[in-house]
Order: sequence, then structure tokens, then C-alpha cells
Amino acid sequence: DVRLVESGGGMVQAGGSLRLSCAATGFAFSSAPMSWVRQAPGKRPEWVARINRGGAVTFYGDFVEGRFTASRDNAKNIMYLQMDSLKTEDKALYYCSSEAQGIAGQGTQVAVSS
Repeated sequence: DVRLVESGGGMVQAGGSLRLSCAATGFAFSSAPMSWVRQAPGKRPEWVARINRGGAVTFYGDFVEGRFTASRDNAKNIMYLQMDSLKTEDKALYYCSSEAQGIAGQGTQVAVSS
């Protein structure tokens, strides 16, 4: 069963931090470039970060501004997104995706209060 399952979302105050996780099953995770994507209510999805098979981040959205760090642990089949200095505009559904597999998870909700 090919799946991606996100966790770690929640409600935080502006300036706070969250660490999102994306657990992968059913495919060769270590061979797959992965992405974090977010979608705010009423807006189009936007890429947050892309990370290659080896763990190098090849893209961050302009809005990241050095506040987020994507990483992966291929031994555990997990990808992470450490989000610091959160802003109210970061409120969105965050999900992980594998373009090679053509799959995305259900997402985890992030809310930031002022």
C-alpha cells in the first residue's frame, strides 16, 4: 500500500514552532525526491520545499525566508519540515508529495494565532 501520512500540525502563536513529519510506506522512499506543499483556504497550492533523494533541499518557497528547514531520514522513511518563527499567514493545510509516485498525503493542518 503506497501511502504518505503527515503529522505534527496544530495551533501555535505567532513566532512559535512546529515540526511536521511525513511517513512513507509502500515504495522506495530513499530513491524518491519529495516535496512539502501547502494550501491556504481559498488559495492555490504552493510548494514549500523540495528535497532530493540524498537529502539536499533544492527549493524553498520565497515566503520561507529562512524560517523552515526540510530534511529526511531515509533509514526511517520519514521526511520532516521544521517551521520556526511562524506567521499568521502560514496557516494552511500542509502535505507531502512524491511526484514520481504521483501521490500526496491527506495533510496536517497548521494554524497560527496572532
